[in-house]
Amino acid sequence: MLIRSAATALALAFAAVPAAMAQDATPEAAAPEILPDIALGAEDAPLTVVEYASFTCGHCANFHAQSLPSLIEEYVDTGKVRFIQRDVYFDQVGLWAGILARCGGDDKYYAVSDMLFDEQEKWLGGGSGDEIAANLRKIGLKAGMTEDQMTACWDDTAKAEQLIATFQQNATADQIEATPTFIIGGEKVMNQPWDQLKEVIETKLAEAE
Repeated sequence: MLIRSAATALALAFAAVPAAMAQDATPEAAAPEILPDIALGAEDAPLTVVEYASFTCGHCANFHAQSLPSLIEEYVDTGKVRFIQRDVYFDQVGLWAGILARCGGDDKYYAVSDMLFDEQEKWLGGGSGDEIAANLRKIGLKAGMTEDQMTACWDDTAKAEQLIATFQQNATADQIEATPTFIIGGEKVMNQPWDQLKEVIETKLAEAE
């Protein structure tokens, strides 16, 4: 999925939040905090793999279904790779999902992310924004969140601003133009079958030795 310009993404994202949120934003307001990565794997792993992913991207869902389990089993769980997923927001729905993924805290981020990708076709199948929001709430409930907790997360103006600012800064720095895109050992790698991604990982691991 091709990435929109930062300005367009920002406009679309803010279209999702209450009017009060936009009204609160002023030129004098401090710049939003850039959020730290949420990582899987050992801090001292010799190689870091970053995935830029959108929760509304079908190719990203395919990667999480077909390749990520092997990446985790063969490289993350064995201490060879530290994996980081960085969310990309193409639209307001992607932002809603991104907020939900972080709503349960960092410890639940990857579990909720997996649910969002596993059930992507189902929750995106709603014909209206209200239906999609209701579908996302069902995922949150299955993840152990409460209705009030999810509402509070979606109403959190500051966190939404932080997520957007974090996405924009990271994606701009790494020149991300499509999802999924990977940064493997500092090198940008486009989406490809697992066998080919594995070859890149093995090469980078050999270079790190």
